Amino acid sequence: MTPDVWRGRKVFLTGHTGFKGGWLALLLRRLGAEVTGFALEPPSRPSLFHQAGVRDVLHDVRGDVRDLAAVDTALRASGAEVVLHLAAQSLVRPSYDQPAETFGSNVQGTVHVLEAARRAPHVRAVVVVTSDKCYRSEEWPWGYRESDRLGGRDPYSASKACAELVVDSYRASFLDGTSAAAVATGRAGNVIGGGDWSDMRLVPDLMRGFLQRQEVVIRSPHAVRPWQHALEPLAGYLLLAERLLAGAPGTAGAWNFGPEEADMRPVGWMVARAAELWGSDAQWRVEELADGRETGLLRLDTAKARQQLGWRPRWGLEEGLDRTIRWYRAVGDDPASSSAAGEATMADIEAFLAARETAGHTLVEVT
Repeated sequence: MTPDVWRGRKVFLTGHTGFKGGWLALLLRRLGAEVTGFALEPPSRPSLFHQAGVRDVLHDVRGDVRDLAAVDTALRASGAEVVLHLAAQSLVRPSYDQPAETFGSNVQGTVHVLEAARRAPHVRAVVVVTSDKCYRSEEWPWGYRESDRLGGRDPYSASKACAELVVDSYRASFLDGTSAAAVATGRAGNVIGGGDWSDMRLVPDLMRGFLQRQEVVIRSPHAVRPWQHALEPLAGYLLLAERLLAGAPGTAGAWNFGPEEADMRPVGWMVARAAELWGSDAQWRVEELADGRETGLLRLDTAKARQQLGWRPRWGLEEGLDRTIRWYRAVGDDPASSSAAGEATMADIEAFLAARETAGHTLVEVT
């Protein structure tokens, strides 16, 4: 990331009331961007949005990406050059209970954001965040590459594959980066970090249980996922947007952002390590599910982002998980805004930026 690129630049961010969107809003503000957020009410209580005071760092607009007129009006009013689309129904298991809502938000919502972007002459770059679940599940022991087949047995995964096809169509038809904005997609998943209070997600389930001194039930201890702190892919999305703004050849396309091979760990390892970091009052047990609703093995190949963008993770899983546990320890589950939440979140952002500066990335000139 290049601070000079973002200082004073107008950004339209969908999904800023969610977990990743909240972290991205705070990161953008730290970089000096002028952010307009467009989203529904926070999806959980507590929420990072309320606890860390995300509302205070941007222009906060309530709206649904399934409403084209609302998206179009908000984007035009923002005057944004960059659109970062994170709004989504973001969980696999609830997608079985709410398939129409999942497809509506993740597919039609993406259509609306792209349609609004192509109508707005001030938009130059669009990054649509999909998911590592967009790939057809093959249970391969190696990582999926961007050229691998898309697919999805569950509604969530299928909706993310569809969103990728929507982006590809708009890129070919309208957003080719010449007379209009350029568009790319970022594929990542299984992020961790302070302030995630979603239901049916591993770390939030653990933190709720540990804070309340209740036993946590683990359903799939052998499932392997590409775990990473939320700031890792968020930095990738911003780097991707910088390259789009610069008109860098080959940037408009799909990109994986994931951890080192050693950090693609099973759920059981994550639980045991989180409990060890938390302390003796952490309690958990395994009740394995065999309903076939979630992929057992999911890895990402990030060679493209490393070689062509110069991106690579800066925090290993150990550090990312340690910082996550310390965040929840310091903040707790009070739903109200607090100085502790703001300080803990910004301390992580500052540490992450320092780590990336030390890495010495090649900068791209953007005007």
